[in-house]
Amino acid sequence: MDIIHRNNVTVTGNPQGPTVVLAHGFGCDQNMWRLTVPALEPHYRVVLFDYVGAGRSDLSAFSAERYGSLDGYAQDVVEVCERLDLRDAVFVGHSVSSMIGVLAARQAPERIKALVMVAPSPRYIDDEGYRGGFSEEDIDELLESLEANHLGWSAAMAPLIMGNPERPELGEELKNSFCATDPEMALVFARTTFLSDARTELPSVRIPTLVLECSQDAIAPREVGAYVHRAVPSSKLVTLDATGHCPHLSSPEATNAAITAFLAGLG
Repeated sequence: MDIIHRNNVTVTGNPQGPTVVLAHGFGCDQNMWRLTVPALEPHYRVVLFDYVGAGRSDLSAFSAERYGSLDGYAQDVVEVCERLDLRDAVFVGHSVSSMIGVLAARQAPERIKALVMVAPSPRYIDDEGYRGGFSEEDIDELLESLEANHLGWSAAMAPLIMGNPERPELGEELKNSFCATDPEMALVFARTTFLSDARTELPSVRIPTLVLECSQDAIAPREVGAYVHRAVPSSKLVTLDATGHCPHLSSPEATNAAITAFLAGLG
């Protein structure tokens, strides 16, 4: 199976420029980057894709075993990079894709030279000395609700994740994205996302890394951004004047400015 079709790979922008790979989060697809792409296209080659099970990917390629761990999604990233023969790309990951990027960069260090983590969280469940934002009971209830009523869960959770209640169209877009995902595949990705713990991976990141957090985020509170920044030796932390968990949609100007400034500094 050709990976270009499998992952619905799109390449745009400046073919002579450095490569930036944009990776979406849980319940989303590459369309979520549509407000970021125009800021990158003049100077960068931009690669977008959908994880298997999301967007317009080839759903027949989905495997609950493979995508039951973050490594399976990281393998998607590596295979896309290999298929396009990318070298020294910058990987921009939203939410859970931030940790997927860490794993992909470890698997293929020649392919990825820098990371941008947008609203990252290495672990969503609180632990001793660590605040992820959720108790184990919270996550159990979240996953049970998703399994029992995918559409109802999407309608309830999307506005909470998006924030910005004064702009209900944003939450509506995220809800529609959630609802468009196959329920069984969504449940696998949700379990992988919300039950993962990638904290031990962070100290091994030795490439330039930008950590973007929002001033208010119900999914990844600021304690998490501070934790990631402390754990990744070569990271820079930027707090966006933005609320919610999807600043590339709710505050694209601030998000794009932070990303492009980081890219320009890489040389």
